Amino acid sequence: MEAKDSKKIFGWSGPAAGAAIFRIIKEIGPLSRTEIVKQTGLSKSTVSVHTKKLLDMGLIKKEKEKSDRAGSVGRNRQLLKFAKDNGYIIAIDLGATGLNVALCNLDAEIIEMKVSDILVNSGPKKVMNKIDQLITELLEKNQLEQKKIFGIGMGVPGPVEFSKGLPVSPPIMPGWHLSPLKQILQEKYKCPAFIDNDVNVMAVGEKHAGLAQDIANFIFIKIGTGIGAGIICEDKLYRGSKGCAGDIGHIGIEGEEELCPCGNRGCLEIVAAGPAIAKKAKAAAKNRESEILLKILNKKGDLTAKDVGEAVRINDLAAINIVKNSGQKIGQVASRLVNFYNPSLIIIGGGVAKIGNHLISAIKEEVLRRSTSLAVQDLRIELSQKNDEIAVIGAAAMAVNEIYSHDNVTEMMYLDGSND
Repeated sequence: MEAKDSKKIFGWSGPAAGAAIFRIIKEIGPLSRTEIVKQTGLSKSTVSVHTKKLLDMGLIKKEKEKSDRAGSVGRNRQLLKFAKDNGYIIAIDLGATGLNVALCNLDAEIIEMKVSDILVNSGPKKVMNKIDQLITELLEKNQLEQKKIFGIGMGVPGPVEFSKGLPVSPPIMPGWHLSPLKQILQEKYKCPAFIDNDVNVMAVGEKHAGLAQDIANFIFIKIGTGIGAGIICEDKLYRGSKGCAGDIGHIGIEGEEELCPCGNRGCLEIVAAGPAIAKKAKAAAKNRESEILLKILNKKGDLTAKDVGEAVRINDLAAINIVKNSGQKIGQVASRLVNFYNPSLIIIGGGVAKIGNHLISAIKEEVLRRSTSLAVQDLRIELSQKNDEIAVIGAAAMAVNEIYSHDNVTEMMYLDGSND
């Protein structure tokens, strides 16, 4: 009868039902056994068998629920929750010009993060050595043995073949093509490693702990040295058939002819990303369209998108127009995504997104102008609230999701001898 109930609720029995119980505890716990019975429809004895196994395996743990009633007597209820502190995840966020490496618990919460300036185009050897150094510092400072690291998640600024953990012809990562990052990390740290495009990782981070926790269909757009999109469809990351879904930075913009490193002309990121903003600002400074930008250029010898953002904050008209122009171009592409995919939320993140309201407003205006009325009826376009750490959270969450997938937990329970 219990096996029948298990199939009725989960479609599985035995270890697979135990894995499904684990997922419920992980996602909505802490829960009592009685609450788990109500959630699943399984018998008390079935729930008891599987939760005992999960406790023995260290996947869940007990906590006591204190009564809210003053002066109440009797035993406190025993709740079951995910054992998020039984191990750790290393999360790596590699950008074009910087590196974040964090120690996280098993719920992708950041315990400590190391930040370093490094150029991704300096090559995999130099960057991976720096990553090793930062991981070592984190482990030593927190007095952790390497065996306590259960997994590694890493985001990189280019296309990735996810199943193999290989960057594939990344435009801004010379020397990284087919670099075996997954293999390198797994062999060195003796744990599973998962590599993905940085924008996918950011989308996972927003789903796990950001603005999109309760959103089933949304798009994360990163604006930095490049431009890309992470797509969450029905609560799951959509990578496409080869893992390159969301590569919107190479959608062509009408009327633009500038040559992109990918070989095409007028790609969105070559005309609207951080370097394009800086290039236009430099031209404006030299043409004396902005005394503020000219002053910064003379002082530093060059301009960055961050400099343009500083000029925007003091209401420099030339800087504002440059930023609005980029926002309009990004909005053109975003409107196509809205018409095609019909998300309920678009989150804007990345270094250039810190420029703020003028950029976001221009994107919103263009999306509203170019999209169908039904597609934008309930659409929200918002700036990421955890922009500086969302990629690290996402890298850790990606690793946790893979390690504790239903199939993996089912196998863990089967190998541990659960056949109830």
